Amino acid sequence: MTFVMRSLMAESLAVELRDQCGTADNRRLRRAGKVPAVLYGHGLENVNLTVSAEALAATLRHGTRLVNLAGAVEESAFIRELQWDTWGTHVLHVDFTRISLDEEVEVTVSIELRGEAPGVREGGVVEQFIHDVEIACPAGSIPEKLRVNINQLKLEEKLTLAQLELPPGTRLLADDLEAVVVHCKQPAEETEETPAEAAPGEPEVIGAKKEEADEEE
Repeated sequence: MTFVMRSLMAESLAVELRDQCGTADNRRLRRAGKVPAVLYGHGLENVNLTVSAEALAATLRHGTRLVNLAGAVEESAFIRELQWDTWGTHVLHVDFTRISLDEEVEVTVSIELRGEAPGVREGGVVEQFIHDVEIACPAGSIPEKLRVNINQLKLEEKLTLAQLELPPGTRLLADDLEAVVVHCKQPAEETEETPAEAAPGEPEVIGAKKEEADEEE
């Protein structure tokens, strides 16, 4: 079974300097469609920034964590932390950290199954138990996702985290490497319920005895 990693390219994100950092100022920025941000790291001075909420949302939809900041600063940065609103729909603040492309970062990437398991033609069903994993890798080699080819997965075969083929310089951060990622197994047989046998004789009509008693009275 083949595991393919596709590197995720850094996206360019335009930023502007932010002179005022009070709560009221940040609210005003958000109403204007901007998100307050800060850039720090590598022992250099912190820089307060703003970024377009729309551009940031598009970057996050693409699953990108590595960005090239442009405008007020020209640096490669990693989206380290996001502060969301109560409903988890809008970003209220973003932390960027300066980073070099060969610097190791820890990220979570999704696992996507590709192909068709021959075990399905044998009557099996494919069940995926792990949908994302945490890895450590160079910032310049962050994968978009792990694409797992299951074209060789036969009936009753399974793939574990230990079988993930990672490129040089990438480490899997997991406590249990024997955890099953995907399994092609025989579906559970559905047992048919046997209806209860009817008691011999005619069924009793509810209320019949009471009616007979009323007639005798």
